[in-house]
Amino acid sequence: MSSVSTVQLFLDENPFWLAPMAGVNDAAFRTLCKEQGAGITFSEMVSAKGLHYDANNNNSRMLLMASPDELPLAVQLFGAEPDIMAEQAHNIAQEFGDGLAFIDVNMGCPVPKVVNKGEGSALMKTPELAAEIVNAVRESLAPFNKQVTVKFRKGFHEPENNAIAFACAMADAGAAALTVHGRYRSQYYKGASDNTLVRAIKSEVNVPVLGSGDILTAQSAVEMILVHGADGVMIARGAQGNPWIFNQARKLFHACCERHIKESTSEEIEQVARTLGDMAPTYHERFEMMKHHGQSLVKYFGEKSLVRMRKHAIWYCAGLPGASYFRSQIQTIASMDDLLELIDSYESYLQHR
Repeated sequence: MSSVSTVQLFLDENPFWLAPMAGVNDAAFRTLCKEQGAGITFSEMVSAKGLHYDANNNNSRMLLMASPDELPLAVQLFGAEPDIMAEQAHNIAQEFGDGLAFIDVNMGCPVPKVVNKGEGSALMKTPELAAEIVNAVRESLAPFNKQVTVKFRKGFHEPENNAIAFACAMADAGAAALTVHGRYRSQYYKGASDNTLVRAIKSEVNVPVLGSGDILTAQSAVEMILVHGADGVMIARGAQGNPWIFNQARKLFHACCERHIKESTSEEIEQVARTLGDMAPTYHERFEMMKHHGQSLVKYFGEKSLVRMRKHAIWYCAGLPGASYFRSQIQTIASMDDLLELIDSYESYLQHR
């Protein structure tokens, strides 16, 4: 497989990817999304410096734990030191072998504890350093025939939109694909994502461009490709409590393609979506997925990890009658038996209300 075309081949196979999300993307969640039609899945962002200074750090190593069922996995690294980023990208490629899809460099994280160290979206203020990081990681991955990609934002401070110039610099430095989130760092996740950026960037670079931001439904995922011209889509919050979104998006995308809709409007995609009927999961399917998710957490991390299930369970039951009581009770679970009993009780309540 040519290193030049690896990422493009992944996109050709399935353009709907699970975006990296801190505190969410563990092996259990990624595997569920893979089962539900996700293409490439991403690790949570991993600190290259954390791995460098403490190779046995349990927290960092846990982020790199992967299930055989989800491979190949894309690993997202963050950091601001080219040599350390390159070193850790090399180590990960060596450790994962064929199980690694590629390395993604985080240049979009807006949180202060990352930005204040010159990492994440702060790198958009230092494009020369960002390019140096990409080039160093690219060179470190070359012996393994792996590629590097970059995820970044519209800019750092509004209204300083340097996304196009930044994208060109990253592509020139050797990034095999680019993902743009259409918000400034100063916006965090407020306001609407400017998805028109995708087409503007695509016109200036010769590598695939993925879109990210406000992808909350199958229709918005398909619109990112057919309306905004993206080569692929990173789905983040839209997958929380809704791993079905990947198969829903693929089904809608294929339906549009069958109708030879390649460049479209939101209205045309909505018309096709109506012909597919309601693709939303039933409440029984939600509960079964909750159980499966809890069992996966226990399988990979032990029963103590069920504390992570609390936020996922809240997302799964969003909008259901009586959800407020369920949300209060989910905070008390301490075992898989507790979780199963609570889910069955809630489902029984919905059946007899």
